[in-house]
Amino acid sequence: MPGSERRAVLRAAALWLLFLAPFFYLTYGTANWLASLRSDVPNVAFGWERHIPFLAWTIVPYWSINAFYAISLFVNDTPEAVGRLARRYLTAQVIAVACFVAFPLQAIFLRPQTEGLPGFMFDVLGGFDKPFNQAPSLHIALLVIIWDHWRFRIAGAARIIWHLWSFLIGISVLTTWQHHVLDIPAGALLGLFALWLFPSGDKSPLSGFRWTVEGKARRLAAFYAGGATGLLTLAILATRSSGAGLLLLWPALALAIVALGYAGAGEAVFQKAADGRISLASRWLLMPYRFGAWLNMLWWTRRLPETVDIGDGVLLGRFPKRSTLSTIATVIDLTAEFPGLVVPGLAWRAFPCLDLLSLTAGRIREAALAVEEARRHGPVLICCALGFQRSAVVAACVLVRAGHAASAATAVAQIRAAGRPVHLPVETYVAIDEAAR
Repeated sequence: MPGSERRAVLRAAALWLLFLAPFFYLTYGTANWLASLRSDVPNVAFGWERHIPFLAWTIVPYWSINAFYAISLFVNDTPEAVGRLARRYLTAQVIAVACFVAFPLQAIFLRPQTEGLPGFMFDVLGGFDKPFNQAPSLHIALLVIIWDHWRFRIAGAARIIWHLWSFLIGISVLTTWQHHVLDIPAGALLGLFALWLFPSGDKSPLSGFRWTVEGKARRLAAFYAGGATGLLTLAILATRSSGAGLLLLWPALALAIVALGYAGAGEAVFQKAADGRISLASRWLLMPYRFGAWLNMLWWTRRLPETVDIGDGVLLGRFPKRSTLSTIATVIDLTAEFPGLVVPGLAWRAFPCLDLLSLTAGRIREAALAVEEARRHGPVLICCALGFQRSAVVAACVLVRAGHAASAATAVAQIRAAGRPVHLPVETYVAIDEAAR
């Protein structure tokens, strides 16, 4: 890059590091100090963790994350990219420290005496890091962020080495007896959340947040927020008797993110691209929600054909299995929640829309035009989760535009006659007719 741009990157990285490093040591140390004042700090260790070996040499990869933390800020193409990485760091640090203060935990294993370089490194670590600040593991959260930062910046053998070294850093939190097992998934969840909040090459999914005025969206947001709150409460209560209760934080966070989508962030919370791909963070963070949506889909469509033919080489159906796609040239996907399928020779066009909410006339028309263009290349499948609402709206618009139906009501009746149950609110018929003009 030009010298001026490179200097701007270096300046931004240096300034962020001058802020982040003291902030980390101040807040992390304060959380440690506050926990040390308490006499009742619990732990979440399983009994079998006593069999995890202590490997003194793994303090080297454990410590190496400090170097990668700093270096990664300087390995960027623009000052904006530096800021994105720094905000990911800051998000992980603020949330982790807040958890350490609110719910302190401690490591219960006493390390054996260690000599040589590992012994020196453990002594330095012990001078600052006390046996508190456990879950979520900030070490793991930062590792997830740094691993993601480098994985597309290197290739070939270097990338393989990077994956292996990252694995060593991750496992070292156990083999140095710095953390317990459940601290790791909690830390990974935090790291993925930071990646989700500040995605590469795109705006934050919350950047366009505006409180919705639609009543149904508000009710759905409240429903999912209630589920998230209930799971969080269960996690806190269950952790008192078993550390496994921390695992409930995963579905709680997934439902909270979905609630934000219905409350005003929209389909951006799923981070689904026009070709159906979703981000790594979205794929993992929202997995519990997607599993529930998948079970719901199987239940409601268990007695229905996967697709119905509505004419002119266009099919309507539920979200497809790979076997369904053998004769399909293009998929027009209206789901926000499911990732597209990669099938050789198949074109996947995604128009992400939130489930159970009405589509705008503009969105319907956009998807209908994509269907008309795709028909030139072979059979087209219009799908959503069940094939009852989002995709049915687009299919009805296609029928009206093609002259096979005089109105939205007529088109919906034809779809029902073809064997697909359609459930649409009255106002949707108006949007279909408007989109078909």
